[in-house]
Amino acid sequence: MSVPKVCFLSVLAVTLLASLGFSQSADQSLSIEKSKFLASSHNLGPEDGSKNIAITVWLKQPNRQAFDALVKQIYTKGSPQYHRFLTLKEYNANFAPGAYESKAVKEYLESNNFKITSVDKNNHYIRAEGRVADAQKAFNVQINRFQVKNEIHRAPLGEPSVSGPASAFVASIKGLHDFGAIPTAVRPKDVRMPISVAGEPKGLAEASIQNRCLNGVQTIHLPTPPTVGPPTAVYTGLRYGNDATNTCPGYNPTQLQTAYGLNPLYGRGWDGTGQTIVIVDAYGSPTIQADANLYSQIYGLPPLTSSNFNIYYPGGVPTGSSANWTDETSLDVELAHAIAPGANIALVIAPDPSALDVAEFWAIENPEIITPYANGVLGYVISNSWAAFEYLDVYFGGKAGLEAQYLNTELAASLGVSANFATGDWGDNVAEIQNLYGITTPPSVVTPADSPYATAIGGTSLFLDSGNHIRFQTGWGNNETRLSYPLPNNLPYDPPLHLGFIFGAGGGQSIAWPRPAYQSGLSIPGNGRLLPDISEIADPYTGVNVIIGGSLGVIGGTSLATPVFSGIWAIANQAAGPKAPLGQAAPYLYSLPSNAIQDVLPVSSPNDVHGKIFNPPNPVLIESASDLAQPLYNTTSFLSALYYGASTRWYDLTFGTDTTLTVTPGWDDVTGLGTPNGVKFVNAVVAAAP
Repeated sequence: MSVPKVCFLSVLAVTLLASLGFSQSADQSLSIEKSKFLASSHNLGPEDGSKNIAITVWLKQPNRQAFDALVKQIYTKGSPQYHRFLTLKEYNANFAPGAYESKAVKEYLESNNFKITSVDKNNHYIRAEGRVADAQKAFNVQINRFQVKNEIHRAPLGEPSVSGPASAFVASIKGLHDFGAIPTAVRPKDVRMPISVAGEPKGLAEASIQNRCLNGVQTIHLPTPPTVGPPTAVYTGLRYGNDATNTCPGYNPTQLQTAYGLNPLYGRGWDGTGQTIVIVDAYGSPTIQADANLYSQIYGLPPLTSSNFNIYYPGGVPTGSSANWTDETSLDVELAHAIAPGANIALVIAPDPSALDVAEFWAIENPEIITPYANGVLGYVISNSWAAFEYLDVYFGGKAGLEAQYLNTELAASLGVSANFATGDWGDNVAEIQNLYGITTPPSVVTPADSPYATAIGGTSLFLDSGNHIRFQTGWGNNETRLSYPLPNNLPYDPPLHLGFIFGAGGGQSIAWPRPAYQSGLSIPGNGRLLPDISEIADPYTGVNVIIGGSLGVIGGTSLATPVFSGIWAIANQAAGPKAPLGQAAPYLYSLPSNAIQDVLPVSSPNDVHGKIFNPPNPVLIESASDLAQPLYNTTSFLSALYYGASTRWYDLTFGTDTTLTVTPGWDDVTGLGTPNGVKFVNAVVAAAP
């Protein structure tokens, strides 16, 4: 057996922290919720024992309490260890699992007929493949099939465990259920896509058109003349899009660079040069380099070549693909490059979503290849635009189900790396979990953004003036109400059809992890980690242009916000010079001067959509802006606009309506502290660095 390692910082006179965990009441509540989930799903009986299953076993970290205490000290001002980040060599020598532990777990898996497919070079995890029957025996658990809404999933009926000597070394087992992380990139619904131009891929002729989506006040009469009612209706309000094309092209890099005050940074030579933004995705895109270079050509950005762009496949080249992950990969690479055009990009691709934790860990612990760094990591900034529901992770993995991602983010923070995660596109997640899995849960957050060592990125709707400066922002949250049937006559709905919430930034309070010290100044009830920390543009209706498969698309989501912030954080690391690496971004944000971050405030307009419906002999139905925007929950200030969709239907589209989440002065659960204020933000961060 290996001898326990001695912490090289044992001279610290610190009280070791107990390992983080759930309260007993949270454990009990989640156990009840898991039972509700299983009860609401159709149990189809045992999974076929001959089916193949891929699992990841994460090993316990030796000296965990010492590591927790040390990382806390690294981020505690006044501590002798403040910002004395570890190197990979120091970490591995003192806190990585040993060869003995790894050998014991490998032998256990092999004795249960598993084939080892990969082993972390520092023994943190072992990936293996076997049969379902082997997994049930090895992990002392029954695995069944469940029909959840219209999908079939597998899930264990109880908590997995390991028998024998290897049990002392296993922290968590991933892969027994197949509920994985999903990308947080979304496209606007029912939009008119750009029209193809002869000799050009779809939409490229429109790629340089500047976004001016919110136009003047318009009055529409339904049904469309010469058809006459009843019923008839008249609506007045701001117009989204325009009569000529009914399209709303996304923002281009020049607009975002101006809006976020980045040009003064570029003028100083601060464009991310010498930094690497690490992007972790699943599946990837087969056309990513060609698309990113077409994007760069259109918008005057440096080309991506082997000198500044590399793709890594730590789990092997994917054999599958996904259109959603193709969108995600394109958005991540192109927008990180747009914000920090001088930075290198390292794209780390997991073979499938179940391996994202392994790909992320590889990105954190892998020695740099592109540019030499003092601590030997691949890059100081990791951009992760994917998420899983915290509740579901706990249902099927318990506390251990979150431990791997907690370790990932804690390790990154200890090395001076900021692991930035999207907070999701489903508001408080209640409607999305109900839609996907058929159960009702209280408002919740996503993981891994919930980790105290992650920096959680929320979202806004962004509206610019004619000079591309921010005219105003709302928190990202869209409701939609259908006002009319499609052509040929656009007869009005009587009453209007409330489609309700369609998407918006995630946020709220973690039930898994405690509130970190950097959030101690927030007067929010509860003790859990609060999401988000900061926000950027995310609304797909005020989204960005992206080239995918040679064609133009408009995309948003907190998947957009995350690479935008990651690009700015890479610039901050460059500006910090000898003070770099800056480490995790979140602890800085809560102590910066007020002019460094622009607070996002509630927005409303006297020209929000309102109208009347005439359907004699019924009385006239008067629809106020609030009537049309339902459900509003706690929101009282919002923006709404008339929107003519590709389906030829008229809608009332709202901005700033994000389920039960609300925008308030100061920190809020939609936008966090607000949005970075360009050069003032970077200067303030550099000044705050030790």
